[in-house]
Amino acid sequence: MRLRLLAALAAPLPACAAVASALPAVAAPSPLAGIMQVVLGLAVVLAAIAACAWMFRKVSAGALGGGNRLRVVSAVMVGQRERVVVVEIEGEWLVLGVTSQGINRLARMPRPASADVEPPVTGGEPFARWLKAAIDKARPSSDKAAS
Repeated sequence: MRLRLLAALAAPLPACAAVASALPAVAAPSPLAGIMQVVLGLAVVLAAIAACAWMFRKVSAGALGGGNRLRVVSAVMVGQRERVVVVEIEGEWLVLGVTSQGINRLARMPRPASADVEPPVTGGEPFARWLKAAIDKARPSSDKAAS
């Protein structure tokens, strides 16, 4: 049984060899061409990923109605996993209790008139001072005396 199966599989081999010898010889591609093909393929895949990310951002912002209608005004931790969050949406403030199990509305109020002024954005100066103090504290005392 096995012998017949092998004979049946080997029968087309001489015909395939004759067809292969009749084909013109094709030169192997150069290594540079192979590398360029891989690089171009990678560039196409990365461009497709970037296009999908850009499209997702545009679609998700449009689905939320412009993206700027919801703003977190303040958040305070009241426990290890609990916090109270004040959210502004369309001129109204919602006070929300946020836990790991869910979100509950605690209060609803109109936006206060005193909230019209945005808090000033501070520059990097406090962080720079903190960083310098942390570096000075970390240095051994012999380095401080030398500088």
